[in-house]
Amino acid sequence: MSTFGVTPGQAAGRSSRTRARTPHTIPSVTYLTSDARNARVSPVQQVTSAVLRDATPSSARMKATMDLKLEVVVLPVSDVDRAKEFYEKAGFRLDVDYVADDSYRVVHLTPPGSECSILFGTGVTTAAPGSVQGLHLIVSDIEAAHAELVERGIEVGGIFHDAGGVFHRGTEEGRVSGPHPERASYGSFAAFSDPDGNGWVLQEVTTRLPGR
Repeated sequence: MSTFGVTPGQAAGRSSRTRARTPHTIPSVTYLTSDARNARVSPVQQVTSAVLRDATPSSARMKATMDLKLEVVVLPVSDVDRAKEFYEKAGFRLDVDYVADDSYRVVHLTPPGSECSILFGTGVTTAAPGSVQGLHLIVSDIEAAHAELVERGIEVGGIFHDAGGVFHRGTEEGRVSGPHPERASYGSFAAFSDPDGNGWVLQEVTTRLPGR
């Protein structure tokens, strides 16, 4: 059964091999609350705690009048057939391949387990091929997802975490090899690109922040 793109409830098949632990000290942050002035926590824990402290009852917030659901991300590609082959090899489901004429073609695919899809083709965007960066695919096991993509023939960079411990930078600055040392949710990543250079990042999420 595929492990790429699984939900936390499907993680029973996680790899049993020992995970590499890269010795690394995550910078600590001091709480400023009076009852925990001297407590030392990692940045990931600080973000989680801040969300909990700042949570406001839903009745006190402005209520949304409608759902706003991200449905599709348009990718600029130079070779539609090449891009289609790449994403199908990565495990994306082909939903639509519509050709009107030589000037208009729409290809629509969906990552496994995702409610949001990607779309590319001919005549669908004026953006430069490869200019979309920072697309994140959430996985419950970064090592299993990384291994599956590699097995499918996708070139994926090594698993890493950020020296700051919260989120990776847009460049390779601050990247530390290996998963987050505490395997903190949201803290481990692996990057890959499609043939045009559109950039993707696998991100391990095992416990979501409140409201997510």
